[in-house]
Amino acid sequence: MKEALLYEKLAEKTVHCYLCAHHCHILNQHFGFCGVRQNIDGLLYTHAYGKAIAAHVDPIEKKPLYHFLPGSKSFSLATIGCNFRCGFCQNWEISQKSFRDGQILGGAELSAEMIVAKAQDTQCQSVSYTYTEPTIFFEYALETAKLAKDKGLKNIFVTNGYMTKEALLLIKPYLDAANVDLKFFNENSYKKICAGSLEPVLATIRLMKELGIWVEVTTLIVPGENDSTQELSSIAGFLASLDKNIPWHVSRFHPDYHFTDYSFTPEGTLKKALNEGKRAGLTYIYAGNVSGFGNDTICPHCKKLLIKRQGFDLLEYNLKADRCKFCLKEVAGIFSKGEANG
Repeated sequence: MKEALLYEKLAEKTVHCYLCAHHCHILNQHFGFCGVRQNIDGLLYTHAYGKAIAAHVDPIEKKPLYHFLPGSKSFSLATIGCNFRCGFCQNWEISQKSFRDGQILGGAELSAEMIVAKAQDTQCQSVSYTYTEPTIFFEYALETAKLAKDKGLKNIFVTNGYMTKEALLLIKPYLDAANVDLKFFNENSYKKICAGSLEPVLATIRLMKELGIWVEVTTLIVPGENDSTQELSSIAGFLASLDKNIPWHVSRFHPDYHFTDYSFTPEGTLKKALNEGKRAGLTYIYAGNVSGFGNDTICPHCKKLLIKRQGFDLLEYNLKADRCKFCLKEVAGIFSKGEANG
């Protein structure tokens, strides 16, 4: 265990955790909502530190990030636990595990130094904190991110966005990119399905943009829950109001966890979402978990093909640094280890 960051001590050995937007007030010997942070005699500890449940080399496109070092590899890391309870979670076997029952469920001991070394050994250009919610293993991610940055690696959060401003400001100097799940544009849906709230997620996306972190957004489209034209239009409109160059990934749902009685997202619904993104003025809209459409990057200036994708593979690449090979105009993103174009 390691003493946690971002908490304050209260009376009678109670603590207030302000790592995520739940702002848990935790009694002595109890856990926070995440199930990995425990109050022990008035001090808050994280059980997730250094305990990797998953560590893999992934293509960056799997995060998904399409405008951040495309074609590169990212060393991907997770511990158990989450601060959401999404009924459709596709990594529920690890995200919904907890340290509350006293079992050692954290996986292998893997130090920050070992992670960075493995990333370098496997020719990764970045480290991704992913699969489960990186906010809940924040101390582990932060230490790793600092070491990764020192070695010239980029750092990526794949996150539900349910973190506090204090947490984001603390990791900001080391965080280069994020894919944020914007699951709904409806407060009741966030409460009912995720045990969360909408506004903190919107606030995170806004703040990430203000801080200069490269942001892409994913919406898993669940039939009957967030697939209405109005909701898709609202999500697209929100993103466009921040920056029309935010890539929006609309992803196909498959039945899982508590949502096994739901159907797969029809391709027509994904195409509707793509159209709503275009209608809102978004420049880059992609379809995920589906083949045959919605995966390629087109130059917004000359309309020629920039990147052709098949699954996680790049079949064609027509960028020179951060510019279209044909018209030589800048394309939004980070296509080398340099800075972002807006």
